[in-house]
Amino acid sequence: MLAVLVGLVAAVSASAGPVAAKPVANPKPLTIPALQEWTGSTGSFTLTGATRIVSSTAHSSALASTSEVFADDLQALAGLTVARSTGTTADLRAGDIFLSLGSTDTQLGAEGYTLSITDKITISARDDRGAFYGTRTLLQLLKQGSSIPRGAARDWPLKPERGLMVDNGRKYFTPQWLRDHVKELAYLKMNYFHLHLSDNKGFRIESSSHPEIVSAEHLTKQEVRDLIALAAQYKITIVPEIDAPGHMTPILAAHPELKLVSNAGVVQDSYIDLSKPAAYALLKDLYDEYLRLFPGPYFHIGADEYDINYTSHPQLEQYAKATYGANAIGKDAYLGFINWANGIIRGAGKTTRAWNDGIGGGVAVTVNTNVILEFWYNYGKSPQAHIDAGHLISNESWTPTYYVLYAGGPGGPSSQWGYDTWNPDLFQGDQTITKASKSKNLGSKIHVWCDNPDVATEERIASDIKQGLRMLAQQTWGSPKLVTPWSNFVPVINTIGRNPAWTTSVQVGNLAANKPVTVSSAETATFLGVNAVDSDYFSRWSSGYTDNEWITVDLGTSRQIGRVKLFWETAYGSGYKIQTSNDGTTWTTIYTTTTGDGGTDDLTGLSGSGRYVRVQGTARATQFGFSLYEFEVYAPTAV
Repeated sequence: MLAVLVGLVAAVSASAGPVAAKPVANPKPLTIPALQEWTGSTGSFTLTGATRIVSSTAHSSALASTSEVFADDLQALAGLTVARSTGTTADLRAGDIFLSLGSTDTQLGAEGYTLSITDKITISARDDRGAFYGTRTLLQLLKQGSSIPRGAARDWPLKPERGLMVDNGRKYFTPQWLRDHVKELAYLKMNYFHLHLSDNKGFRIESSSHPEIVSAEHLTKQEVRDLIALAAQYKITIVPEIDAPGHMTPILAAHPELKLVSNAGVVQDSYIDLSKPAAYALLKDLYDEYLRLFPGPYFHIGADEYDINYTSHPQLEQYAKATYGANAIGKDAYLGFINWANGIIRGAGKTTRAWNDGIGGGVAVTVNTNVILEFWYNYGKSPQAHIDAGHLISNESWTPTYYVLYAGGPGGPSSQWGYDTWNPDLFQGDQTITKASKSKNLGSKIHVWCDNPDVATEERIASDIKQGLRMLAQQTWGSPKLVTPWSNFVPVINTIGRNPAWTTSVQVGNLAANKPVTVSSAETATFLGVNAVDSDYFSRWSSGYTDNEWITVDLGTSRQIGRVKLFWETAYGSGYKIQTSNDGTTWTTIYTTTTGDGGTDDLTGLSGSGRYVRVQGTARATQFGFSLYEFEVYAPTAV
């Protein structure tokens, strides 16, 4: 009987043919930050010219801006004019993208969302901000191709503040640079843009109350209003900072009578004398003016590095005693200033922010606990002590969030350490806070400090902070990482790229721009081959330390080649060949040299064709490898 049953099973199996393999669920897709949760399905959704953005009829007004921005970004990304409409789920057809509010999933908070990708896409959120971040996820997926994997996601941030600070006081940043970074922050689901508008080397915003203090290069109020309007569309909070009572050199140059002078007659060019009533009148003018200009919830007063010897400035103690009581000391004059400014800012319906380094140390004055403290360095009280005193704080620790223009060149941020080791609740000096206190830490940002403003252009700065912003986006969103360590995250950064509307320096006719590349080697995960075709003249590919190194770009189809431009870093090729191929195996040399001298090699009058173009090294000029900022390829007619 057993033999008969076995035979029957075998016969049935044979007649049924081979068993089809079960489809494999789509893995979690590449995004920055990574999705909190993903359940993969099978198959894909494809964006087409027939795709519509459909906003829920019940929430069409609240979603109008998100829908419009998303359509604009799809136009920039894919060149498609995507129709926008309103409706319900019953109105959807295959290929549509549906935006809706009213989710009952409380874990999502205001910035979270759910995402369902089938033959159509649905984004659901509790707030318009969440729906907007769902569209950012779609943009990143579509950046990788018009077809994206089917599946479902739930996604929300760990920290409510995730952003960028720019020292626009010491270095002038153009409105275009600032606008580009509004969109760049939003692409990474970051929401906070801090403008440090005054410092010792400049006051960079138009002033009607005190035009005498404004630097020649500055933002006009209309430029600021335009930036604020753009930021609102992209769910970015703009936070202005007017730094006082230190870092005031350009202000005090126009008001020398308010400079702090020691009892030995030493004049402090950057410190205002807090014992003088006129000092408060001047600063109140500025606060009143800019509190009206900036509609956001925060105003930053700086209050950092008022580093003085109070014994040498007895007028401050005299002022403090007269104002705060007989037991007051000189430091109380400074702490009282913070509370005075806080009163003005709260009177305008906003919340005061200040750096942490000077807080504490008074006798008669304690800083109001409704001032948010930004902890950048371990001076004075610990982060936990500030929280225990009643303050909200943010983690602006020097390491890993600072990028500084030093005299010898730019330095930081420490992106690798930030990704592999740091987290937003680990503060400068390896200080931590309790689990119960973590909700009192609002988040973090990358800081661009321009101590020596001329050592880097704004284009170089944009390139240098690209990876740091993506490190911070991942760490402050707090989702499980797609990959570790940092060396595996860098290729993800390159895959996701810039936001679709990023202003690039792509040269017209450059056939190699953003095309696939392969290389013989990469010195580190920071210097990958893709950097040589990204139209960024500050990122670069760097090879291993041998003579026989190469980089190949795939043009996608066979093209006529008449010109190649190579932008070498210090490690250049003294000997190399330019070669073409139709199959990536058999190569034809169309240029060769043994006397390369670095810099920019603009090789014109070439004659060749192929799908692939290769720079084949034959001799290094230095002990290092071959390193190219850009590898550009042009047809014979390109100028």
